[in-house]
Amino acid sequence: MSSRLFSPLALIAALALAGCSHDDAANSSKQAPAASPYAAVARGKIDIEGGLLKLSMPRDGVVAEIKVHEGDRVKKGQLLAMLDTEPSKLAVTSAEAEQKQAEAQASLLESRMQAADQRAQRLEAAAKAGAGDAQSADDAREASRQLQGELTNARANAALAAQKLAGARYELAQRSLLAPVDGEIVQRLIQPGATASPQAGAAFVLLPEQPRIVRAELNESFVRAVSQGMRAEVVDDSGSGMPNLSAHVLRIGTVFGASALEDDPLVRANTRTVECVLAFDQPPPASARIGQRVLVRFAAGEAGSKAP
Repeated sequence: MSSRLFSPLALIAALALAGCSHDDAANSSKQAPAASPYAAVARGKIDIEGGLLKLSMPRDGVVAEIKVHEGDRVKKGQLLAMLDTEPSKLAVTSAEAEQKQAEAQASLLESRMQAADQRAQRLEAAAKAGAGDAQSADDAREASRQLQGELTNARANAALAAQKLAGARYELAQRSLLAPVDGEIVQRLIQPGATASPQAGAAFVLLPEQPRIVRAELNESFVRAVSQGMRAEVVDDSGSGMPNLSAHVLRIGTVFGASALEDDPLVRANTRTVECVLAFDQPPPASARIGQRVLVRFAAGEAGSKAP
């Protein structure tokens, strides 16, 4: 009788022990989620400080000559394009003639004044010696003073003519568009014979020869996780085949704004981001182009100086 009762109890105990051991095995097989190697991830794009330069013609006029083409590398001060210069050249020629005339008049008056001054001195000396009258000496001195006034006025006119000539030459120089910095012509937007003006928009788009940077958009939830000097990995997000590149944080913005890199307009309107600028540790390859989309992975555990 007792052996019959013991058997079911033993079976139940065995099953309970087996169930416990099974649960323990199942629990032990579950692993804790691995810690992420990144403190934050952000969208970004490759850029340069200040962006591309849009160059307009300094003055209104007809494009006479274009010296460069798209893809050309240019040096600072290199001539890019010229407007029709005939009106400006005529203005320079006229100003040069006016300056020469004013200088000649001043030179003539200077010679007359020197002669009048010498005559006045002789007459004054003669009057003191009793060999001449004082009135003649006074008249000669007055004539010398009048010539001195005319000479002063003539010299002022000569200086004004010189300034006018400088202005005419400056306006002539403004008929030419020069490269402000070393760089590459990305786009040419004018043709010979076309009318150009500063208000008409860019004539050329220039890519300055400056180091590449990354402008990333930090989501507001990641702002405190990123600091100046933090290391990061820049990953191609456009399919260009660019290898992963190392970079570090230069600065973090202090103003929140809407995302400019988010494609979904609804998400873009409701996402607040802060600009984060990074510098590459090594010059990026030629495949890294301005405006290229990238992902920026900020390394976890990096000790950078905290942003203000």
